[in-house]
Amino acid sequence: MRIVIAGGHGQIALRLERLLAARGDEVAGIIRKAEQADDLRQAGAEPVVLDLESASVDEVAEHLRGADAAVFAAGAGPGSGAARKDTVDKAAAVLFADAAVKAGVRRFVIVSSMGADAEHRGDEIFDVYLRAKGEADAYVRGLDALDWTILRPGQLTDDAGTGLVRLEAHTGRGPIPRDDVAAVLAELVDTPATAGLTLELISGPAPVSVAVKSVAGN
Repeated sequence: MRIVIAGGHGQIALRLERLLAARGDEVAGIIRKAEQADDLRQAGAEPVVLDLESASVDEVAEHLRGADAAVFAAGAGPGSGAARKDTVDKAAAVLFADAAVKAGVRRFVIVSSMGADAEHRGDEIFDVYLRAKGEADAYVRGLDALDWTILRPGQLTDDAGTGLVRLEAHTGRGPIPRDDVAAVLAELVDTPATAGLTLELISGPAPVSVAVKSVAGN
């Protein structure tokens, strides 16, 4: 498969790139800064320098053409203000989805957040973030041209992955190592029967492949 990842230098994305490259997939990661390119090459991914906050749909679609799947794993990051929650967590996700449609890439996986909700109330930065993520999710759900899956991880940690997760429509809150989020994304990309599902993810009792198979087609 050829898989294009938005936010290619993110902590989850770099882990995902290593997993996909190791299993023989062709991976491209969209990054904003040229100096991040070597990190992607070391992970086995082709770096694509493109700013999703200023690129056009046509520009992004050019890099998606011929891909088998697209993964949106970009984020403004914890140090960013409310404005970039809107331009990255919402607008860049919408742009990437529109570009996937234009390029004819049906399989689309978006990394969201537990608690994401377009109707979320509040004016704190985290409130704005959850609203932006929720609005992006709602937009993607409305695109019939995409076989989308929305993944909403719980509290992200840098603990070593265990390979054991709980993946359901509603899991309740809990932690999840970034290693395991990447492992679940790798399985989801390869499991189109999960299209149309919004899934929450925390650490749990089931091996990743078993957890993904158990929700596929539900």
